Amino acid sequence: MAHPSPHPIVPEDFTAPRELTTRDFRLEPLGPRHNEADHAAWTSGIEHIRTTPGFEGRGWPPPGGMSEADNLRDLERHADDFARRSGFTYTVLETTPEGGEDVVGCVYIYPSRNDPGHIEVRSWVRADRAALDRPLYEAVRDWLASRWPFPEVRYPGR
Repeated sequence: MAHPSPHPIVPEDFTAPRELTTRDFRLEPLGPRHNEADHAAWTSGIEHIRTTPGFEGRGWPPPGGMSEADNLRDLERHADDFARRSGFTYTVLETTPEGGEDVVGCVYIYPSRNDPGHIEVRSWVRADRAALDRPLYEAVRDWLASRWPFPEVRYPGR
C-alpha cells in the first residue's frame, strides 16, 4: 500500500515520536506484535476502508483479504520502513472496557507516489469505529504540523 523512500524522509537528528495519545485513542508504531489484531481490524470492514478518503481506487485492502501470514510480512515491512526512517506506520489503539487495547485503525506516513518530495498521510478506522475517522485525521494533522519536520503534508481525499 505505502511506498517507502530509498532514503530516510526525516533529518538524521530527528527522532520519530513513539506515540500520540488523545482521549479517544493512542498511536504506536505498527509492528509484528499487532498482527492478529491488525488483521482482524482491517478484514472486518474491507469495503468501509476502500471508501475511506485517500483509499478510493488504490486497491487496498484487497477485496478478498489476505492471510495472517501475508499480513505479518506486511507489518514486518512497515516496521523495517520505520527503523530505516523511510516511512512511518502507526497502529491506532483504543482502550477496551477491560482495560486492554484493541486495534481500531492505522496511519501511514510515506512519500507521495507521484511527487516523492512531498509526504502523504492516509488513515483508516474500522467500520464499527467510523466516528473516530475525523478525530483521528485532525489529531494526526495537528501532530504532524507541530512535532514533525515536514514542510508540507498532504492528506489525500481530505
